[in-house]
Amino acid sequence: MIERIRGLYQGRNKSSAYKDLVWTVATSSNTALDILGQTELTLQTIEKNLQELGSDKTKIVSAQVYIANMADKPLMDKVWCQWLGEHHEDWPQRACLGVALEGDVLIEVSVTAVRG
Repeated sequence: MIERIRGLYQGRNKSSAYKDLVWTVATSSNTALDILGQTELTLQTIEKNLQELGSDKTKIVSAQVYIANMADKPLMDKVWCQWLGEHHEDWPQRACLGVALEGDVLIEVSVTAVRG
């Protein structure tokens, strides 16, 4: 009854779904980029992951953004807002936290969305 989509890493999946809810997480596929580039790639992956389970970015209800440097938040916000679009009815609830991320990863995003 629970659907799981395999990711790259041992011990965890990139996405899961149960009934009409989807959970997914992503980081940038290119950690050589700055926060702008990593945010763009991360959000593209989130969108692809959601589509794999029958959802999309307009159905995100909750998001958690983890960034390595809170001074980068205004830059991340710019990409985030462009990605979501201008229609406030499509904006999710979101929390942004400054955290220590592995290696050169500057951003990690985890979302919960509705599908169907």
